[in-house]
Amino acid sequence: MKRSKEFLSELYGEHPRHYVAVDCVIFGYDSGELKLLLYPRSFEPSKGNWSLPGGFVQNDESSDQAAERILKKTTGLDDIFMEQVAAFADPNREKSARVISLAYYALVRLDRYDENLLKEHGATWYSLAKMPDLIFDHNEMVAKALAKLQFKAGHGLVGKELLPEMFTLTQLRGLYEAIFQREFDPGNFRKKILSLGILKRLNKKDSSESKKGAYYYSYEAEDINEKEIGQIIKI
Repeated sequence: MKRSKEFLSELYGEHPRHYVAVDCVIFGYDSGELKLLLYPRSFEPSKGNWSLPGGFVQNDESSDQAAERILKKTTGLDDIFMEQVAAFADPNREKSARVISLAYYALVRLDRYDENLLKEHGATWYSLAKMPDLIFDHNEMVAKALAKLQFKAGHGLVGKELLPEMFTLTQLRGLYEAIFQREFDPGNFRKKILSLGILKRLNKKDSSESKKGAYYYSYEAEDINEKEIGQIIKI
């Protein structure tokens, strides 16, 4: 074993060593706007500039575990939906060191996160349409994460991760319009969503949308198979 470690050390010692980081594109939704969680970087380089939450992968964890740790530290939440977006490995992406970053996107309900943790880190929810310029290649990470979210939303409902337990079809359509950054015909959207058979109409109405009121819906099943749903929105 010792001889094997020495051999590997000699073999790997011939190659450069790099840092591996994860950066989290955290999306939320509120009042018809898709939100993005940002915080001011607390150290150089680019100290004080707006950044995605992130950190380095430790020796005893996978990149998924590192992302989960950072999400927990930032929001106080466990079991957040997340997916890896892409690897960012341009040799010049950071000037101080060679850092390869694995970007993840996550979906967070804004009525669940720990507000005190956000204040502790100086984190702020920004409207995606009004977000400030970000450090390094974080703008590109956000763009690719949004494309990934749009693909997911186009092939399965994402309201479960971003809307309250009960929601109207108007609220669901508002979420989709925020994600795709365009309007959808109300009648066609309603017809398509209800044809999927995965929403349950509740015996309760929201009277704020009209005098007649709009029925609330919830998800019929806990686990929704995207293959069974098929394509919802043509991207």
